[in-house]
Amino acid sequence: MTTDHPNGSLEHEHHPTARRPADPSLAPRRYRSLFRRVALSTAGVTITPLLIMTGINYYQYSRAIEARTRQPIESQTSNTAHAVSFFLKERESAMRFVVTQGTVTLDCTNSQLQKNLTSLRRSLSIGSFVDLGVIDSDGRQRCYAGPHKLQGRSYKDQDWFHAVTLKGVYISEVFLGFRRSPHFVMAIRHQGPGGSFILRATIDTKELSEQILTIGLRPSSDAFLVNRKGVLQSSSRTYGPALSRCPLAVPHRAEGVHVVERRDEKGHLFLGFSYIDGSPFVLMHIKRAEEAMGSWISLRGEMLTFLGISVILILLVIYFVSRNMVRRIREADEARAQVFHKMEYNNKLASVGRLAAGVAHEINNPLAIINEKAGLLKDRITLSDDDFPQEKKLLANIDSILKSVKRCSTITHRLLGFAKHMDIKFETIALDDLLREVLSFLDKEASFRSIGVSFHVHPETPRIRSDRGQLQQVFLNIVNNAFAAMDDRGRLEITIQPTDHQTVEVHIQDDGVGIPEENLQRIFEPFFTTKPGIGTGLGLSVTYGIVEKLNGSLRVKSEVGKGTLFVVELPVGDPDLLDT
Repeated sequence: MTTDHPNGSLEHEHHPTARRPADPSLAPRRYRSLFRRVALSTAGVTITPLLIMTGINYYQYSRAIEARTRQPIESQTSNTAHAVSFFLKERESAMRFVVTQGTVTLDCTNSQLQKNLTSLRRSLSIGSFVDLGVIDSDGRQRCYAGPHKLQGRSYKDQDWFHAVTLKGVYISEVFLGFRRSPHFVMAIRHQGPGGSFILRATIDTKELSEQILTIGLRPSSDAFLVNRKGVLQSSSRTYGPALSRCPLAVPHRAEGVHVVERRDEKGHLFLGFSYIDGSPFVLMHIKRAEEAMGSWISLRGEMLTFLGISVILILLVIYFVSRNMVRRIREADEARAQVFHKMEYNNKLASVGRLAAGVAHEINNPLAIINEKAGLLKDRITLSDDDFPQEKKLLANIDSILKSVKRCSTITHRLLGFAKHMDIKFETIALDDLLREVLSFLDKEASFRSIGVSFHVHPETPRIRSDRGQLQQVFLNIVNNAFAAMDDRGRLEITIQPTDHQTVEVHIQDDGVGIPEENLQRIFEPFFTTKPGIGTGLGLSVTYGIVEKLNGSLRVKSEVGKGTLFVVELPVGDPDLLDT
């Protein structure tokens, strides 16, 4: 059978294995796309719930930590606000006490007022009174006890005087005044038998800042008073001395104690605040977020680290599992494609077999008629007593016809051998004789094309046990391919040698065009050909199948432009069965 000989390269050796057919559905990009879809969908199904649950837990836990953080700030702010409010009420009560006891009147003297000032200082250990003054209803200071000369001074046009006249009590914002030290004024109005007057006192805020606002504070926390405009009314650890500007915006007025989040130049903080009733003061208590939520920040880092590691591990597992699954799917698809391809191949072979059998039978019928007629003509000539002109030449032509008929019959029987399944019939074979017999079929072509054929047979080459007809077909296919690959005046070398594995190797080397590497991997696939319209692509596939069936192996090496080497390795067989 004539087979095509693709081009190839000697530097590449190919051991035939089951090759998958070229199938667009098995393209690598299809499986890459499948891998991406499987990996992404699996990752979405597994990681999305994890992220959602982590987000929910993160939110809930952060809210709980924040609530737990706000509670002590709120409690500290509330306690400090009550302390400040008590501080102010205590001084207001002390001032009302001296008024109601009658020790301070509109007509009291400076010395009497000084005694009351001394008594107040002794009774109150925190936030000493700086001075006292009695002011009549016209706004003139009638008497004064303190470090400054303020007796006779008029306050008629000042805002605090009108405020205390209307409300009965007044607490001013902190200011410097004559002492150039932060203090505030507290004034109360008293209506007595002797007339209406105002008792005015100046109170130092230093002890208020040091002994009330800082009670229970950690070194990193801070508490201070501000007015509605954000001016510090007491010293602050963070923002400086009294009367400095506080960078934090004063929250809107609200009843009770509240905690809000703010940010300054040092970062995020929690701000607890409370408006002090009856005063212009707003208590503010700040605590840094890193201190308040230090454990949460650490835990949050651990949670995010754990989440990141978990996601990475999940992605790795998904990657390897998806890749393995897609690989198994691809292998299953390839196996399925090979099964279908083999079925298609078998169907094609069956069709070719039926076609060959039909052609052979159709040719055998006229061949039989030619053979009979030629034989009859020869008998008539040889058995007749009549003399035929040029009898010898005529008999020679008849013998040539009979010989050609026999040759055609041999070819048709060989064609029938390709078309039907033949059982293996082992016999003792001398490979050199078998190969010379095969070459005898191609003597005319070799002679016509001036192709040189050389034999190299190792002297220790043993005979083998194998099927003669099958081997004839194998070597005929390979030699036909070699002839097809070579130009005229080509060279074919056949070497037969034993190996150390109880096998015999037959090397068939041509100096043809060779086989490209991309075709070298497919030359044993059924119906693969590089010469469309000329070759069927079945020769080497059938050859490989026969060699495997005979428990041998078939290898090929090729280099483009230098030629191709086919190596057929066949087992020697049981030595006891070899004919001598």
